[in-house]
Amino acid sequence: MDFGNFDWEALLVSAGIILLKVIAIFIAFSIVKAIGNKVLERTFNKLMKRDDISEGRALTLQRLAENILAYVLIFILVASLFSIFGLSVASLIAGAGIVGLAIGFGAQGLVSDVVTGFFLLLEKQIDVNDYVTIGPVDGVVESVGLRTTQLRGFDGTLHYIPNREITSVSNHSRGNMRALVDIGISYNDNIDHAIEVMQRACDLVAAQNPVVVEGPNVIGVQAFGSSEVILRVIAKTQNGEQFALERELRKSIKEAFDKNGIEIPFPHQVLIQKNDENQGNSFGQA
Repeated sequence: MDFGNFDWEALLVSAGIILLKVIAIFIAFSIVKAIGNKVLERTFNKLMKRDDISEGRALTLQRLAENILAYVLIFILVASLFSIFGLSVASLIAGAGIVGLAIGFGAQGLVSDVVTGFFLLLEKQIDVNDYVTIGPVDGVVESVGLRTTQLRGFDGTLHYIPNREITSVSNHSRGNMRALVDIGISYNDNIDHAIEVMQRACDLVAAQNPVVVEGPNVIGVQAFGSSEVILRVIAKTQNGEQFALERELRKSIKEAFDKNGIEIPFPHQVLIQKNDENQGNSFGQA
């Protein structure tokens, strides 16, 4: 090959044009994606204002739509790059089919993820911002995708759970929630008086908290502990407000007990020492 007669200038110009086209495509991809996400955000913000759909459901559909948009734009990006380099888009599709057939058996997990994710959305089992338990993990749902579900634990950890591993879901955010508080009093205290003091404290908390749907009510003696009589309080609250109400109830009841001289006991241990009357101080002689 005669490199002396090779048109390097034309090659450099051609390479420069291709490079500019690639850069332009990536810029266009970023712009279209940003605009698309903005349009989806505005659309679903309007959807949230409707009475026939919950905010969590609207957020779930928004995350899914953004996910689908990203996949579509990536496919268009790859097809455009093929076109720039003179490759046929049909060959891309055909190649994708051959590769898909080749790895079909290995991609069963991916298919299972997509199918399970579809039914999770269709049956409305979970929505964004729901407090759920999935297997050993519990937390707040941040995203429900076609492949994975993202769950934010209460310690801040973001868990990525493949949809195929979601065999059972416990959703704690459907309907009113129950707040439950167990308080121990001393065996020496009068139970009826303690219940009366607790109920007054509970009524005060209910009057100051609009999140309370029902109660709180002192239902009586729940159990006998090693050093205390356990009294139980239950209430119904709005979604996600049960933990805050439980903390407020414990604080209010403790303050009421202090004012009325009712003891919240700590564990006691009784030490019984047995003296041996036959034990002397004399020693045997050699």
